[in-house]
Amino acid sequence: DAPQAAKRPSRRAKHMLGLLRRRAASSPAASLQLFQCCYHRSSERLLPCREDQEVSYGLNWAIAARGVVVKDKVFYNLEPSELQKSGTAYAERLSGTPLHVKGNVIGGFPEISGAQFAKLLKQVTFHLSSISSLYVQDGAIGSSAECDAKVRVISDNPSAIMSLSNILQKIPDRAISHDTCPLTIYVASSISTNVRNALGSGTQYANGVAVADIERSSLILCGKAFADSAMLKDALTALAAPILSARGGLPVPGWLLSSGGSIVLLFAPVEVIKSCSEIQDVLVSTDSGVVICSKQSSVLFPTKSRPPQLFTKPATVVVVSSDSTDALPLVSKLSPGQAAYHFLAGYEDGKFIPAYNRAPSPFDQLALANSLFLHLKKDKTPTYLINAKSSGKQIDGKDLMRLIELAQSNGMPDSTKPEDTRVAELKGKYRGFISSKFGKCLPEEFSF
Repeated sequence: DAPQAAKRPSRRAKHMLGLLRRRAASSPAASLQLFQCCYHRSSERLLPCREDQEVSYGLNWAIAARGVVVKDKVFYNLEPSELQKSGTAYAERLSGTPLHVKGNVIGGFPEISGAQFAKLLKQVTFHLSSISSLYVQDGAIGSSAECDAKVRVISDNPSAIMSLSNILQKIPDRAISHDTCPLTIYVASSISTNVRNALGSGTQYANGVAVADIERSSLILCGKAFADSAMLKDALTALAAPILSARGGLPVPGWLLSSGGSIVLLFAPVEVIKSCSEIQDVLVSTDSGVVICSKQSSVLFPTKSRPPQLFTKPATVVVVSSDSTDALPLVSKLSPGQAAYHFLAGYEDGKFIPAYNRAPSPFDQLALANSLFLHLKKDKTPTYLINAKSSGKQIDGKDLMRLIELAQSNGMPDSTKPEDTRVAELKGKYRGFISSKFGKCLPEEFSF
């Protein structure tokens, strides 16, 4: 079973690879059907590759189903240590890389048309088919085998593999071949100059550009875009969301916090999380992104210094808002409908960040809030609202942690704070924003 160098493709194999590539560009469903026929005819196993060895034809067919014809060598699932031994270095981290999204997404990100995406994909697959060495890496978003999104990376650059290995969860070889809807990441680090023709001259792409297609479950990274981890996580979260939802999960833009032997689901402004080291120390991951399943929960991007784990469903949910007028009490108990309402508003001292999410999302925010409401109601999860400001000042991390621990004790009564002019004014702000953003047809259980 040792890995074997693949023989040069026969004339018939070249014909089939070309056909697969043309089908992949025109119809993903047709290419998958043709790939399955070709794959089952092959008697070779899908084997891992090390150093200069090539993988079997099975992987070549799978790559061809994604529009890329293997010209010479494919290096498959190399460990970062192996890449480092060969001289590959981590790329310098970037930020602010433009992300274009095709599909109906929330978040105000620049859209791209189907024709533009198809043109760029054709350029990228042609480029990847013309180089002598391809790097293929498999991974996953999420740490639950029952509710994750498998990912295949096809790259011209080993540094991209190292960068993406820090984001994706490791999975067994061949695990992706049994997955019904894996994501595909195409990395073309050397064709940035061609992007202008596909996206238009106004596009800013000094260091690269990323283009995601929700319907195709595909992400194209040009130039050095692979080195922008924040952008990558935003794009992958959006791409994975429909898959995770179809598998019975509820992906939400929150954090899991481990405290007192139990798990807390935390929704909060990003600025609050970043300013509280005491909170960061007990987070399962410092990156936003949680999947709630029927019996367990997990994060999308576990912090590498902390091994990925599966947890029980959250025992407590905490929604953090910021209100310097003290109209919101420091801590109060919420009903499922109130929790969904405050989650939907995402109030941050005069600003509203719906569902606490600035990243692109294929989900309607009201529908997401309603799904959260149904989960909380079904599981009867105790839920609390915490005001991150007191007397107009931001509370520190220690005080915020104490309030979360108080909420975990589940001993607090419902809030009985009398409604004064400040409360009435804040309620009016909530109503005005939510009515203008989502209309007046909210679920009747949603309330301040």
